[in-house]
Amino acid sequence: MIIISDTSAICYLLIINQIDILPALYTSIIIPQAVADELSASESPNIVQSWISQPPDWLQIKIIELNQDIELDTLDLGEREAIVLAEQVKANLVILDDKAARRIAAKRGLKIIGLLGVIKDAAKAQLLDVEVAFDQLQTAGFWVAPSLLKRLLTDDFKE
Repeated sequence: MIIISDTSAICYLLIINQIDILPALYTSIIIPQAVADELSASESPNIVQSWISQPPDWLQIKIIELNQDIELDTLDLGEREAIVLAEQVKANLVILDDKAARRIAAKRGLKIIGLLGVIKDAAKAQLLDVEVAFDQLQTAGFWVAPSLLKRLLTDDFKE
């Protein structure tokens, strides 16, 4: 499987100490250089900067060229490069959380998942406790609508 990720999923998984679910679920992840740059930026948490300074073997960083694209130009650079890279390598899945980026990626025929979907998949694979992970994400500042969180918890995990 070819999986492309934007910045936020990697950042938040590092903050809540769950980054290892990515290779457990998907084997390897590819990020564009712009995402690596965002992760290493001085504004990023120290744990994130430290991690990306010596990336694990399962993470590949690709340099890509962007062409003018009015639709993509509305997005941050990391999101633009993630979408273009996903198109170029014919990715099976692209991890995006930004609503506008998700809309554009879906319109372009890309299969997308967000951080909460990754957490759900990891819980289904018994890699973590979904309620604990969602609580940790919220404590770390990841905002999610309470109604969505309730639906995510009840739809798939309560019998």
